Amino acid sequence: MDATTIKMIALILMVFDHIHQMYVWNGAPLWLTILGRPVFPMFLFIAADSFHYTKNRKSFLKRLLFASWGMTITTTLLSILVPNPNIVLMNNAFSTFFVTGLYIQFWDWFVEGIRTRKPILVFKSIVGCVIPIVCVAPLLFAGTLSMNENVPFVLVRAIVFLSLLIPNVMTVEGGVLLVVLGVLFYIFREKRVIQIAILLLMSAAVYILNPNGVQWLMCGAAIPMLLYNGERGRGMKNFFYIFYPAHIAVLYLMATLLP
Repeated sequence: MDATTIKMIALILMVFDHIHQMYVWNGAPLWLTILGRPVFPMFLFIAADSFHYTKNRKSFLKRLLFASWGMTITTTLLSILVPNPNIVLMNNAFSTFFVTGLYIQFWDWFVEGIRTRKPILVFKSIVGCVIPIVCVAPLLFAGTLSMNENVPFVLVRAIVFLSLLIPNVMTVEGGVLLVVLGVLFYIFREKRVIQIAILLLMSAAVYILNPNGVQWLMCGAAIPMLLYNGERGRGMKNFFYIFYPAHIAVLYLMATLLP
């Protein structure tokens, strides 16, 4: 399979997963979200290759950041204009890919600094690693304010919204685990067996921590990873950037207006 084929398969599985998210309150079956468990690792696996081969990594990261902002604005507006107490819209895979891309860049700076004996690059990479962690501070501040009855709810909500525009490693969709997985996919991008082993080990750890959950089934991504031929395929970059927020909006509106 080429990269585009893997992304298309992941996209189809993602739709099933999000149908479950939007309709679970109305009895959507569990198998819908089970199908979606391999989706994030599949996209991260291809993203790791994309970060390596892109001709302009800065432009790539800016595009992901802008897409992350757009997703936050879209889900916030949907929740305000067409409220549905049964659905929590926290979807923003773009933020996960953006933070993963940052740590990939920090890793490359670190490796280059060690290889070329440039302490400034090593220092730059270490400081960089701290920034996405510190960026959670505004959200923690909003949480503190929310406990004060004298602080208007509108103010707290505004701070939360602004803090979500600052992607950080603590609040990205999927959490820290997926960021780590994406970076490890990049580090071992030339060693497919190690990549798959890392995925299987993480899946096993998730199962041990939560044997009643279904997240461990992300191990299913090992199959398309094994079949990846290293080719880009048709690309269709803009399609994926548009489809992701569009299908979330459509499914949310359908679940809310046509339950």
